[in-house]
Amino acid sequence: MSNTDFMTEVDRFIDENWEEIVEEIARLVSVPSVADFDRATPEDPSGPEAHDGLRAAVDLAQRLGFDARDDAGQIGIADLKGESDTMLGMICHSDVVAPGVGWTLDPWTLLRKDGFLLGRGVLDDKGPLVAALYCMKFFKDKGEKLPYTLRMLIGTNEETGTMRDVAYYLENYPAPAFTFTPDDMFPVCYGEKGGFDGLICSKQFTGGNIIDFTTGEASTNAVPSQATLVVRADAEALPAADNIDIYAEGDYAMLVATGRGGHASMPAGTVNAIDLLVKYALANNLCTEEENVFLRMIGRIMDSTDGSSVGIDTCDGFFDPLTCIAGTIHFEEGRLKLTIDIRFPTSTSKEDLLAKLVPVVEEGEATIENTLLMEPFLMKPDSPAIVALVESYREATGLDGEPFTIGGGTYAREFPCAASFGPEDPHDEYPEWVGPMHGADEGVSEESLKRAMRVYILTIKRLMEMDLLALSE
Repeated sequence: MSNTDFMTEVDRFIDENWEEIVEEIARLVSVPSVADFDRATPEDPSGPEAHDGLRAAVDLAQRLGFDARDDAGQIGIADLKGESDTMLGMICHSDVVAPGVGWTLDPWTLLRKDGFLLGRGVLDDKGPLVAALYCMKFFKDKGEKLPYTLRMLIGTNEETGTMRDVAYYLENYPAPAFTFTPDDMFPVCYGEKGGFDGLICSKQFTGGNIIDFTTGEASTNAVPSQATLVVRADAEALPAADNIDIYAEGDYAMLVATGRGGHASMPAGTVNAIDLLVKYALANNLCTEEENVFLRMIGRIMDSTDGSSVGIDTCDGFFDPLTCIAGTIHFEEGRLKLTIDIRFPTSTSKEDLLAKLVPVVEEGEATIENTLLMEPFLMKPDSPAIVALVESYREATGLDGEPFTIGGGTYAREFPCAASFGPEDPHDEYPEWVGPMHGADEGVSEESLKRAMRVYILTIKRLMEMDLLALSE
C-alpha cells in the first residue's frame, strides 16, 4: 500500500473514532491526578490521586483490547504484541500539575469550544495519551501482526520531575529499542536542557511584618500566576497598583497579585506574581529591614529570566540560553521559602551554578539547597531515528520543520534511545483564551490532536519497517 492510500485509511479511522476519543479524554481529565509523594503509600507510590489517573488510563487501554496492566501503582504498561519481543515504545503520563489559580472554568471538566478542548491535562499529557492509545488501536484493528511489539508506558509522576516511574520500569524491564514521548513540540526534539531546582530559605524573622506569603498550590516548575502577601499594615492607606488587589483583614492588609503564568522552561511573556508583590512591598515600605534584605535578594533573582541579573546566564551551540524562574513561595515557622527552577545548557553545571548563586543568596542572609538535578540530554540530530521522525512529520502534515532542543524535561531523557515528539505544533496559532500547558485554561486544538495522530501512525509504520536494534548503535 502506498503512503497516500495508507494516510487515507488513517484519516478515515480518526474521523470514525474522534467523538469517542474526545469522550475518553474527558473521562481522564475528570480525574484530578496530581502526584503527591507526601501522601504516598506502598499501594499508591505517587499518591492516591495519581494512582486514580493511572487506573483510568489502564482501564482505557484494556477496553481498547490491549494486554494492559497497572504495575504496583508505579507505571502502566499496554502491549500490542508483534512478531518479535523487540519493542518500539511510546510513553505518556497520566499525572498533571496542580491547577493553580486563574481558571475561568472547572479544570477537571472538559470544555469543548470552537474546535478546542480545555481542561487540565488536555495538552499535557492526557489528550496525547488517549490519542496515542488510539494510534495503537489503528494497528490492532488492521489485524496484521507488526514486526515489533508496540508498547505504551503510562507514567504517574512525570510532573514532579523525579520520574520515579521510569526508574522503576527500567529496574524491572528492558528499555524499548526506541521510545518516543508525545509530550513536546513537532517536528522532533533531540535534546533537553539540564534541570536545577533550588530551595532558598530565609533566616527566621522575629517581630516582622509578614504574616503570610504564599503561592498556594502552584507548581515549582511553572511561573506563578497568583500570589498572596499578608502584612501588618492599614489596607486603606495603601496605594493602588496594577495587577494587585488589596483587602483589609482585621489589622492586616492582604495583597493578591495576578500575573501571567506559564511553563518554567518558556518564561518569555510571563509575569511572575511573586515578583509583583516583592516590588510593591519594597516600594511601599511594608516590611522590616530584616525582611527587606531577603526580598531584595529574591527580587534580584526575578529581575531576569535568563539568569543575567545574578550572573548565571549562559548558552551553547545546542540549546537556547539558560532560564531561571521563581516558582513558589511560602512562609513557614517564621521563614520565607522560595523555589527556583533553572533550565541549563551544556555550558554550565550544578557546581558552576551554585558557585555563582551562593554569594547572591548569602547577601540576603539566606541559604540555598539543590533539591533536584537533571543533566542535559542529547541525541544526534542526524541520527536515523531523528531523521525518521522528522520525515514522518513532514509527510503526514505537509509542513516544514527542523529538529530542535528544549528547556523542558520529558521522559525521553530517561531512556537510552529516545526523543520527544509533538503534539504541539509551531505552525498553530491559538486564541488568547486558550491557555498553555501548566497554565490556567489549558487547551489544545482538536485539529492539532488529529494531525498528531496522523504523524504518530505514520511514524509507527516507518519505524516498524526499520532495524530498531540498529537505532541505538
